[in-house]
Amino acid sequence: MRILANENFPGPLVRALRQEGHDVEWVRDVAPGIADPEVLRRAQADQRIVVTQDKDFGTLAFQARAGMPPGIVLVRVRGGLDRRVARVVAALRSDR
Repeated sequence: MRILANENFPGPLVRALRQEGHDVEWVRDVAPGIADPEVLRRAQADQRIVVTQDKDFGTLAFQARAGMPPGIVLVRVRGGLDRRVARVVAALRSDR
């Protein structure tokens, strides 16, 4: 799965998704500090699913409508970050 992890997405989850074999770009590495609308534009251009902890992506998606990425996954993690959370995110795509 092609994923664009928002800058606020936890590093341990980025690493776990990569270890599961996913193609993950992390905003923190490729374009630190870009605004959320630019994250959506990059994801759409690269056909990547956005994973984020930002609840405002739902509003942005509703406002943008056209030119949206293949998906947006809001992940709210409390407590430990581990491989189980990465598997849940990865399992959201049925054609894997």
